[in-house]
Amino acid sequence: MKFTIENPRVNPTMAMRRSGYRFDRHVDTGEMSFVRELAQGGYPRFHMYIRTEGRQIHISIHIDHTKHTYGDATRHHGEYDNDGALGPEVERLKKLFGA
Repeated sequence: MKFTIENPRVNPTMAMRRSGYRFDRHVDTGEMSFVRELAQGGYPRFHMYIRTEGRQIHISIHIDHTKHTYGDATRHHGEYDNDGALGPEVERLKKLFGA
């Protein structure tokens, strides 16, 4: 799921830390990756990519249910739509950013 925050009232990195996310890595595309683990084993977890552009924050978020599986093809076990736990989490983040 993708959404944009216009004129955020807080710094994105600090807001992510305060909301329980940890910085994961910088991505070659200029995005920052953050995760919020929901269970002790690391999965399921919320996983998001943040890109800032002027006074806008572009966020792409999904739920990873399990680790990637590898073989002939890489499969990603995740949820990308605004249903289940993703909808309330997006609303929580929008309030955090002051949207």
